[in-house]
Amino acid sequence: MFGADSQVKQRLDELEKHLVTESPLLVNAVEEFKKLDKVGYRMGLLAADESYATQIPWWPLISVLGTFSAGKSTFINHYLNASLQETGTQAVDDKFTVICYSAEQQARVLPGISLEADPRFPFYHMADVLEQVTPGASDRINTYMQMKTCTDIKSKGRIFIDSPGFDADDQRTETLKITDYIIDLSDLVLIFFDARHPEPGAMRDTLKHLVADKIYQKNADKFVYILNQIDAAVREDNPEDVIASWQRALAAEGLTAGKFYTIYNPDAAVVIEDDVVRNRFEQKRDIDLNAINDRIEQMNIDRVYRIIGALDKSAREIEHEKLPMLVSMISNWRRAVLSMDAIIIVTLCIIAGVAWVMDSFIAEMIAAFSGWMGSSTGNQITGILVLFMLFLSFHYVSRNIAINRQLKKLMNGNYSDEFKVSVKRAFEKNTIFFRSIFRPQVVGWGYFSKRIIKKVKNQADSFIQKLNDQYAMPSGSTNLKTEDKAQENVSVETRNADVA
Repeated sequence: MFGADSQVKQRLDELEKHLVTESPLLVNAVEEFKKLDKVGYRMGLLAADESYATQIPWWPLISVLGTFSAGKSTFINHYLNASLQETGTQAVDDKFTVICYSAEQQARVLPGISLEADPRFPFYHMADVLEQVTPGASDRINTYMQMKTCTDIKSKGRIFIDSPGFDADDQRTETLKITDYIIDLSDLVLIFFDARHPEPGAMRDTLKHLVADKIYQKNADKFVYILNQIDAAVREDNPEDVIASWQRALAAEGLTAGKFYTIYNPDAAVVIEDDVVRNRFEQKRDIDLNAINDRIEQMNIDRVYRIIGALDKSAREIEHEKLPMLVSMISNWRRAVLSMDAIIIVTLCIIAGVAWVMDSFIAEMIAAFSGWMGSSTGNQITGILVLFMLFLSFHYVSRNIAINRQLKKLMNGNYSDEFKVSVKRAFEKNTIFFRSIFRPQVVGWGYFSKRIIKKVKNQADSFIQKLNDQYAMPSGSTNLKTEDKAQENVSVETRNADVA
């Protein structure tokens, strides 16, 4: 029976142990992912070394992107009160750096392999993703990413990713791939621009990739755009013009109001001698910094909703996207094979009929080949067997042709890499050479799988309701259990009074 290998089981067990003291609800979510994995293994959507639970990060993930020298590392160092990232006017670090909490007093720098092999962190199995983009890139995993530990309590329970400076005109394909990868995984994406270089028009490609290509995503609210080092604009005759030019450039790419902040680092600020101007700049800076900090603090709550949402999404994607795709591909494959088989049969019948009537060279060859049987009946049977073997050979050729056509259409479609790989694997399982084309049912999809999908979706809804009960109370009550207990006490007192 198909199922998870021992390493996957061990990783999920370790994940549950880490979550026991932090969030019992997420421990239950891991169990639901395990159930969903059973469907994936049965249908061929998952390989034995995969799990839906390892396709998402389990800690709040905040990625920090932006242009060269936009103050990304300075912002992280200031927020975490630690000198983790090198700062300066030059691009000093060209790696993606994952920053997480450590109880040790000494901060450490760990190689990229520490991330690639641990499902609790982003970049799990990132080497496979890079290999698909550039053959051989998986061997250079340590040149693309690293992990740094932080002792500051503000890093506890969340993960930061500091990215290399972004320049869409001169960016390696692998870096773009990793950038898009972490954007998909992140709960919050902080995108920094440098106010000291007020030339947004010259950054059209960068703005397109960081703004226009992201702003219309379903989860576009997780993007926060920050014009950093705005204190440098005080040297301009009219600093508001600097901000306005950036706002116009971002608006031209579709960015709406409410997601754009202007800040600067108070520890490295330009001296502003005019008290009125300084107060105005500081007031705006503090308001925006507080708003950004509030978004970061909100991540602990958003992270639980995200994971439960990923559970529900995975279940629904199997039922409403991958299953229909498989049904369509299998149907088209069967139709194509049957059409080609019909042509093959008609062709073989015509050849056999012509050979029989005209006593052609082919008929003589068949007779010579089957002469050892010593009877005309034997010749006829052998001739039929030869025709059947010819048909069978052409049949499997036509099966493979039809398979490749369907896979080519899938790979050229506008789907995610994960979708393509999983559906491809399941389709190949449904079209394996010994499986009859007269079995249109999708392998692994039946009563058992339907029941699991239904239960997982119901559990996901139940988890969301529990979260809502914890953070929202439409009835106006602050504690339903306390209210119910009070109501019960009132009822008991009423009954006692009646008895008296």
